[in-house]
Amino acid sequence: MRRRSPTLTEQELEIMKIVWDREQATVRDVYEALLEKRKIAYTTVMTMMKILEGKGYLKKKQADRAYLYRPAQPRHKVLGAMVREFVNRVFNGSAEPLLVHLVEEHNLTREDLEEIARLRSQTETQRGQK
Repeated sequence: MRRRSPTLTEQELEIMKIVWDREQATVRDVYEALLEKRKIAYTTVMTMMKILEGKGYLKKKQADRAYLYRPAQPRHKVLGAMVREFVNRVFNGSAEPLLVHLVEEHNLTREDLEEIARLRSQTETQRGQK
């Protein structure tokens, strides 16, 4: 049996971003938000949200005549798992090649690099306090 991946598909992530931003949403809410960007069927959105519920990313409750969906996990937890899986799969678990790529290919500014160094230092300090 194949291990379930924490990585969301592009369409699943797009739906999750809408629900995270709104904190709760109906299928219609998500459908209308997606419709502003591209043509999509209501039934597709409904199916995708049922899949996300089945995968444990969304929870639903009955609200009047529609289900109200809310995130089952916080955004930072889901995105963190996706980044970890990416680093493990692409860079054999080492984040250094990813950072080198970002510095070389994405023109990080001195401010960006200073912020990364500050965050790293802050994280090391917090780990030392535990």
